[in-house]
Amino acid sequence: MPNSPSADNLEWTVLRVLQWATGYLKAREVESPRAAAEILLAHVLHVQRLELYLRHDQPLVPAELSKFKDAIRRRLRREPVAYIVGRKGFWTLDLRVTPEVLIPRPETELLVEQALAVLKAHPDLAGARVLELGIGSGAVVIALATEANRSRFFGCDISPGAVALAQANAIASGVSERVRFWAADWFAGVKPGCRFDLIVSNPPYVRRAEIGTLQPEVSGHEPRLALDGGPDGLQSFRAILSAAPGHLAPGGSLVLEIGSGQRGAIRQLAEESGGYGDFDSRRDYAGHDRVIILRKK
Repeated sequence: MPNSPSADNLEWTVLRVLQWATGYLKAREVESPRAAAEILLAHVLHVQRLELYLRHDQPLVPAELSKFKDAIRRRLRREPVAYIVGRKGFWTLDLRVTPEVLIPRPETELLVEQALAVLKAHPDLAGARVLELGIGSGAVVIALATEANRSRFFGCDISPGAVALAQANAIASGVSERVRFWAADWFAGVKPGCRFDLIVSNPPYVRRAEIGTLQPEVSGHEPRLALDGGPDGLQSFRAILSAAPGHLAPGGSLVLEIGSGQRGAIRQLAEESGGYGDFDSRRDYAGHDRVIILRKK
């Protein structure tokens, strides 16, 4: 790494290291170089990001410089910052993340908002049962559990590693006693006759052939299992839409995050299933249809 800080030079202060790392990442066209440098340095120094500027003239010791350079090398390989630091903020949560799970996106907070709106309109909030399919890090179901503390929550994922991570995040967020997790493919782990008032999911919806065209941070590092929606991007939606009515309580709702341009196809799938009445959608801040809301007939 040419022109990088020397581990034996104690004149490399917080500010100077940040300036160097920002320029280095920017020259190599790494997205958001300043933010990445700040987050990675704060992680190495075990401080909040804002504290970096309160310590701008503090020199780094050799071990800190070495660890920071390793983090910068990983970022140059387009490894997401969230995987390097092992954490990601979502909703009001600070979640652990690993390469076994998709990194929670800001747009998925719309899924939480709409699920909460449905849930809080339930006539018996204390008795409401909520299932998330494909929990990943647990971001959605844990966010819901922190906001609706009288309801009961359940979550499943095909990845045992994701289930273990979600359980750890639920414990850290103080909701583990109200959320039950298990490893299964969609409804495979749900007993026949078991009904939920709300089912929510952010399933894989990227067309298989398009995965390689995504940003290298996504295509090269995030789990393909959480991205691959099959040849047309609708494979997971077919499985969920066909089976969900059998697991929804009367008047229950299904709330889904979808990809850009998928609204029409998913509406057609919902109509073909014959199990839904109302169909509604919500757009994200970029103007894309992002969340679908369906109510069981």
